Amino acid sequence: MCGRYSLTSAAEAVRQAFGYPERPNLEPRANIAPTQEVAAVRLGGGGTRHFARLRWGLIPAWAKDVSGAARTINARAESVAEKPSFRAAFAHRRCLIPADGFYEWKTEDGLKQPYRIAAPDGAVFAFAGLWERWDNAAEKRAPVESCTIVTTEANERLRAIHPRMPVILDAADYETWLDPQTAAAEALALLRPCPAERLTAYRVSRRVNTVANEDLSLIEPLVGEEPAAQARLL
Repeated sequence: MCGRYSLTSAAEAVRQAFGYPERPNLEPRANIAPTQEVAAVRLGGGGTRHFARLRWGLIPAWAKDVSGAARTINARAESVAEKPSFRAAFAHRRCLIPADGFYEWKTEDGLKQPYRIAAPDGAVFAFAGLWERWDNAAEKRAPVESCTIVTTEANERLRAIHPRMPVILDAADYETWLDPQTAAAEALALLRPCPAERLTAYRVSRRVNTVANEDLSLIEPLVGEEPAAQARLL
C-alpha cells in the first residue's frame, strides 16, 4: 500500500517535470497523509496537462457521503478495472500524482520502523492515480474532487519491507496513462512494479508516524546511516 509520501521538490522543478502551465504555490511537504489535499496532474481540453489539488481518498460519484474516503486511498492494480469504487475513474479519469518519496514500515526489534523510498538522485516522479468528482447537491455542498494511488506488488528491493508498492510510472508513459482514449488493456499494462534500480530505501525517524509532524528533517536518514548503505542491505 501507500499511506504516506513526500513532495519536497521545488515547485518549478515539479512544473517542469510534468509540463503543466500553472505556477501554483507548492510548499515542500515531508509527510503527506490520507484525506489531505494533494497535488495532481490531469489532462484538460486539447490534451493539455493541468495542475489540480485533490483530496486523497477517492469518493465515487455514487457515494452517499465522504465517510468512506479513508478506505479508498489506494486502488489495487489487479482489480482497479472491475472494482465499483474505481472502475469508472480508471476508464475515464486517470491522473499523475507527483512525489519524491514514500514511506513503508517494517517490524524491527518489535517496533514499526519507517523507511523512506526515493529515487537515488532525489528526483520527482509520478504515482499512477485516479480521480473523481463527488457532487452532493441534496446537501448543497461544494463538489469534492478526490483521488487514489494505484498500487502493485513490490519489486525485489522493496519486498523485504512491504509486499506492495505504489505504481511509479515512466515519464515516457505519462501521456498513455492520462489519455482516456487509451485502451484498458494498454493502461493496465503500465501498472507494474518499477525496476529496483530506480529506487533506494533508508530508515528514517519514527516521528514520521505522527501525521502532525511535517518538518523536512523527516526525509533525512537516521543519524549515522547513509541511504546507499542501507539500500544494499535490502
